Amino acid sequence: MSASAGIVHRVSNAHTLPGSCHLCGGSRGTRVSGAWVCADCDWRYGDAPDAELPLPRIDVVYYLRFDRRVKIGTSMRPRQRLASIRHNELLAFERGDRTIERQRHRQFATLREGGEWFTFTAELEAHASALRSAGDPWQLYARWLSEALRA
Repeated sequence: MSASAGIVHRVSNAHTLPGSCHLCGGSRGTRVSGAWVCADCDWRYGDAPDAELPLPRIDVVYYLRFDRRVKIGTSMRPRQRLASIRHNELLAFERGDRTIERQRHRQFATLREGGEWFTFTAELEAHASALRSAGDPWQLYARWLSEALRA
């Protein structure tokens, strides 16, 4: 078990949930105090977000690879946004808004090909890999959403 931002991630002893998580669709979970908790997003199995309330805003900076180029952009609705962009692979998510996106654009300015597209070099690959080491981008997004809903 490892703790991150006050949440305990129980992946090492995960079992199959009785059904899909209502928040992220995950299928792995653990028993905590007699209840199932999703191993991917830490949402309590069986609970559902209030359908009458809007979901919290979770801004992410995304890194999409298309051939030997990477788009560094931001979205508060990444599933919708990524569905509209041609890409080969989602490299990583980084929690943040336009401020973080602009920082990354400055950080990789020498690699800029135009707009938000950058040459996929070892430097950019290392940055994306470091972000990816925190976990699968969609699981991270689900975890951030779960944290915001519980707050």
